[in-house]
Amino acid sequence: MTDKDERAATSGASGSPAAVTSPGTVAAPGTVPEATSPVEGAAAAPEVVGVRRGMFGPEGSGDTSGYGGLVRPVVMAGAATRPYGGWFDEAVDVLAEVLGEAGVTFDDAVERVVVSPQTDPPSEHAELTLFVARAHLVAVCRALRDDQDLRFELSLGVSGVHYPEDVGRELHAVYHLTSVTHGRRVRVEVACPDADPHVPSTTSVYPTNDWHERETWDFFGIVFDGHPGLARIEMPDDWPGHPQRKDYPLGGIPVEYKGATVPPPDTRRQYS
Repeated sequence: MTDKDERAATSGASGSPAAVTSPGTVAAPGTVPEATSPVEGAAAAPEVVGVRRGMFGPEGSGDTSGYGGLVRPVVMAGAATRPYGGWFDEAVDVLAEVLGEAGVTFDDAVERVVVSPQTDPPSEHAELTLFVARAHLVAVCRALRDDQDLRFELSLGVSGVHYPEDVGRELHAVYHLTSVTHGRRVRVEVACPDADPHVPSTTSVYPTNDWHERETWDFFGIVFDGHPGLARIEMPDDWPGHPQRKDYPLGGIPVEYKGATVPPPDTRRQYS
């Protein structure tokens, strides 16, 4: 009997995988919009963490984007509720079981499960995102890679996101994992505070993340602890700051590289 058969046999008379309690959502500091769908399995109301003005959010520099008057809320996705739909329920249950066998509880490792969009009936275009606590990131990635019913053996890379309004969780690292075996995709996201921008390196699980973690460090300043050679990969070694953060100036910075100096954009031309 395979692991999958054993899980099905112990899941109950209905034949569905044993349910795992979904982690709760964090209370919003401001106004939270109402949930758009009242059906069972609908996602929880999103969390509004702030309001963004302009296109990219920086202050104190010339806005050369043309979107200076744009005002929009900064919204974080709410946790999905059971049933998630499709293969998502089984995958989450298997992950919980594998983590439990390793001595890690699901609620400690996974902060929330997000399905976007979560509709009834489930959409064939829905995506599964696991928001993971950084202390358990490597354990979750290893479980997703190694278990025969999950087998997310391919990482398509690491990207960064900066949410200045998400206090205490300003920097996010996002991992896009693919199961070639089962033809599935899952997104893993982990957050860390700007004051302590450290996340464990996943190169021990996915060696190809080596350069991707370097790029994320280069552009966003997330320090991947345990990385074999964390250094800039795009910007010059002595470049100050991390230029894809939203608090990085849009203009007013001359580029000096290999003896050449390029004036900042707001001094090169006239903006009416």
